[in-house]
Amino acid sequence: MTKAGLVVRTVRAEEWPAIKELRLFALQDPVAHLAFLETYDEALARPDEFWQGRAAGAADGAPGARQFVAEAPGGDLVGTLTVLIEEAGTVDWAGFPVERRQGHVVGVYVRPEWRGGGVSRALFDAGLSWAWDSGVERVRLIVHEENGVAQALYRRIGFVPSGVTVPLGHGDDEAELEFVLERAQVSHR
Repeated sequence: MTKAGLVVRTVRAEEWPAIKELRLFALQDPVAHLAFLETYDEALARPDEFWQGRAAGAADGAPGARQFVAEAPGGDLVGTLTVLIEEAGTVDWAGFPVERRQGHVVGVYVRPEWRGGGVSRALFDAGLSWAWDSGVERVRLIVHEENGVAQALYRRIGFVPSGVTVPLGHGDDEAELEFVLERAQVSHR
């Protein structure tokens, strides 16, 4: 159950300033270095056109992506999750071949004061529903091997490790893990 008055919905293109603000806030979180592949300074340096395109590219009607936001009473955005559609026969962001049509969850974030009340679950419910309606066979996400809190959340939602490891390429031994949720798993619950 989510906190009273919370609405989970698709982002609107004109909300790009709020999307930018939420992302910059997320990138200052103590575990941002484990959760996101960009830094606060990198995101801050991006021009407004980037943020406008990002919001428009994941709003209702945009092909291949959907960003969901959790809106608190009063209009503040307190959480977000984006689902990207990856087509079979393409190559993903890490250079791995995409073997079948799938959703890829990215950018999961909930403001600290809203954590623990079901906001993440509500965002995942909306994102997964859209992904299944889009005809994907599975949904995946990538999580840092040291981000135990996020891994626990993803397991509660039903994701399981696939065994695929994605090296970060920073010259060290850090890696991220792929977690997946198969459509067949969901239909048998």
